[in-house]
Amino acid sequence: MTTTTVRSTNHSRTLQLVHIALFAALMAIGANIASYLIIGGVPITLQTFFAILAGILLGSRKGAISMIVYALIGLAGVPVFAKFSGGMDTIISPTFGFILSFILVAYVVGLIVEKLPSKKGFVIAALIGMAVNYLFGTNWMYAAYKLWFAAPEGFTYKMAWAWMAVPLPKDLILAVLAGLFGFRLKPIIQKYL
Repeated sequence: MTTTTVRSTNHSRTLQLVHIALFAALMAIGANIASYLIIGGVPITLQTFFAILAGILLGSRKGAISMIVYALIGLAGVPVFAKFSGGMDTIISPTFGFILSFILVAYVVGLIVEKLPSKKGFVIAALIGMAVNYLFGTNWMYAAYKLWFAAPEGFTYKMAWAWMAVPLPKDLILAVLAGLFGFRLKPIIQKYL
């Protein structure tokens, strides 16, 4: 290998690490940008938006890694989760399933975008990513309330999904915007990778 090739490879790896760290930081910002807006026990955040963008812009593997880094930073005690929370006790919270779902969201969105590299494909990937987030997170929330957390009186599976109706319009709009924004931004990012 020539010196130029080694330097180029090191530069590319460094840039990839910076992108992974950037999305972990964006998740922390997105988690707390609206941290005081809580409806039905569900904090309204921009995390799904950034998880979708991570999958689109970084790809399935690196996007998922950036979400793993975010989750590990929060579990280590840094207050990066919604409502400026963090720590190992977050694992038993009803909303921890959403944090785990971001790893799947980034991975699934990245895979779909790799297979459907069109504007329509990006939007479809973003909407599927949002659905993964809702399915995993809401089912975790329901299980947490039923099995180990104090459920509100009369809490049912239907009620858990009713709570998700509140952020749904915002997340649908942001998912479509993430798909469109990612489609425009991906060629720029790829140029530097």
